[in-house]
Amino acid sequence: MAGTMNLRERKKLATWRAIRSAALRLFDEEGYEATTVEQIAAASNVSRATFFNYFASKEAVVFDQDPEERRDWQALMSERPADEPLWDSLTAILTGFCESLRERMPLQRVLKAQSPTLAQSGQSFGEQFFTDLRNWVAGRNSQSDDLTATLRLNLAVAATLTAYQTWPADESFDDFLRRLERCLRDAGPSGHPG
Repeated sequence: MAGTMNLRERKKLATWRAIRSAALRLFDEEGYEATTVEQIAAASNVSRATFFNYFASKEAVVFDQDPEERRDWQALMSERPADEPLWDSLTAILTGFCESLRERMPLQRVLKAQSPTLAQSGQSFGEQFFTDLRNWVAGRNSQSDDLTATLRLNLAVAATLTAYQTWPADESFDDFLRRLERCLRDAGPSGHPG
């Protein structure tokens, strides 16, 4: 996608990323609640109006996905072999998706823990991903296998959410990935919990 973007699109993406980067840095340093949109705009060298051209709210800076991320996770899905067992595909896709959030997920988690506003938010940084994953699973399986495919998808998503929800604050992102691998292995068709 980056190779096919025109100059205007590349500049817009660079501005989006500059705003996001400045905001996350300020949130990390000052806290989410204490940081204002005006501070974010100033730190990213844009006006308040420009900020709102790119993000609907301060909360959106935390949850909106990079415009190129969707292409990346769709590639994760399309690269899976058609004859690969669904669980193996789901494991590879979910692990790859979480890996792509290495730079952002730990800070987002800390911000949600520290901010009453974010803790109450219904937004999730994976909403579009999970929608795309459901569509990918539906397109991959025949209607006769819809029940099993949906069950596998729901188990894989539950395993991923369990890994995230039980990830202790003092553990690293690599520890989270090991926790995710264990949850996916234990929830899988031949998992051995314990």
